[in-house]
Amino acid sequence: MKHRIGFNALSRRSGQRKALKRNMVTSLFRYERVETTKAKAKEVQRMAEKMITRAKVDSVHSRRMIARDINDEAVLAKLFTQIAPLFVERKGGYTRILKTGNRQGDAAEMAILELVVKTEKPKKKAEPKKEKEAKKPAKEKSEE
Repeated sequence: MKHRIGFNALSRRSGQRKALKRNMVTSLFRYERVETTKAKAKEVQRMAEKMITRAKVDSVHSRRMIARDINDEAVLAKLFTQIAPLFVERKGGYTRILKTGNRQGDAAEMAILELVVKTEKPKKKAEPKKEKEAKKPAKEKSEE
């Protein structure tokens, strides 16, 4: 039974709230961290944790359940291939909320929602710098 399990309505209608959460979860999985208000971060964290738990089992059913909320194929693939395998041993607590202070304009409490473990990004190999050819001296004007 779901008695007394509440949620924050975030001063939005249900469709707007659902769209906000979907977009923020997609951004979280794409960039691995999102800066937002503390209230939004707490709501999005609940959704993200459930998605990562489901993504740990890579099945067609799991992909379809998560694809309801994540419409971007690249982000969906990243969740199943890069993010979820990092958390196989972990039973929960895949994200963290870091408080960053108050926003300048309206003093809203701001926070950063991020994944606990970072995915490894392929490092670009530094190309050796080409040595520039020595500059040729400027042609001197002939004296007349």
